Amino acid sequence: MPRPIAPSGAMGPFHADSSSCQHPRSITSMFQSIQNSRNALGLLFMLPAAVLLLLFLTYPLGLGVWLGFTDTKVGRAGEWIGLENYAFLWEDAVTRLALFNTLLYTFVASILKFFLGLWLAILLNERIPAKTLFRSIVLLPYIVPTALSALAFWWLYDSQFSIISWVLVKLGWIDHYIDFLGDPWNARWSVMAANVWRGVPFVAITLLAGLQTISPSLYEASAIDGASGWQRFRHITLPLLTPIIAVVMTFSVLFTFTDFQLIYVITRGGPLNATHLMATLSFQRAISGGALGEGAAIAIAMVPFLLAAILFSYFGLQRRAWQQGGSDQ
Repeated sequence: MPRPIAPSGAMGPFHADSSSCQHPRSITSMFQSIQNSRNALGLLFMLPAAVLLLLFLTYPLGLGVWLGFTDTKVGRAGEWIGLENYAFLWEDAVTRLALFNTLLYTFVASILKFFLGLWLAILLNERIPAKTLFRSIVLLPYIVPTALSALAFWWLYDSQFSIISWVLVKLGWIDHYIDFLGDPWNARWSVMAANVWRGVPFVAITLLAGLQTISPSLYEASAIDGASGWQRFRHITLPLLTPIIAVVMTFSVLFTFTDFQLIYVITRGGPLNATHLMATLSFQRAISGGALGEGAAIAIAMVPFLLAAILFSYFGLQRRAWQQGGSDQ
């Protein structure tokens, strides 16, 4: 029996629309174009991180900026007061002292961490026995939780049971226990020492990774030319390590400037506000004191200093263009 012919314009049960046939091809071509485009693929991979940053960073930052312009307190919605919080903080002696403490703390601790970390990185880069074991030991201060490290230093600095004072007395170097946390300047140097102890491993391990990227042939050629150890460090190691140093020091400054746990656990800002940093003072005014607007203003006042550290890293990284003989792509 002859098969019936469908009327003109009718579609059989297995006849597919031309647009439906092209739809899977268009999706496939779109994915292929994304895979072939480095920019599009990079944006796709960055999308989850961007969402997290938007939720957990942008929103809190925006809320903090808003609160800084209000007189919000715990349990009471605030009203817009403009720059009154910042004007008050500018005249507040405790805030100025906290800013001085923060700048001093950041400058001294960051410089010490850099030089000690660089020295330790160079030492661990040499051919020494049990090098892997020493590298693991160096990381211990950094991987220990900050609160536990702070508690350990709080015990070391105790005015009655300090093991540091006990050892010095037994050695005959001092005749009475040192008041580490009771004297303002002693307390400042003590918390700086704790921060340096905790931060040196991060600097050392990161710089060590940078040292291992430098070709040994450069040192061999300079040694053949008669260069001394200092000349090799100055003309080879330091220039090639500059981009890593810029990044490491930026993170070191950021972590030190915003330090909170060490100070809060060891001294809580005392004695006489001598160790209050901007972060601890912001917490004290906003949470303990209930003045959310004032505490937010103190926190926002830290942003210009953090931006300055980021700009330092950016301009430091521009050295890569000079090292590579062209623009950094």
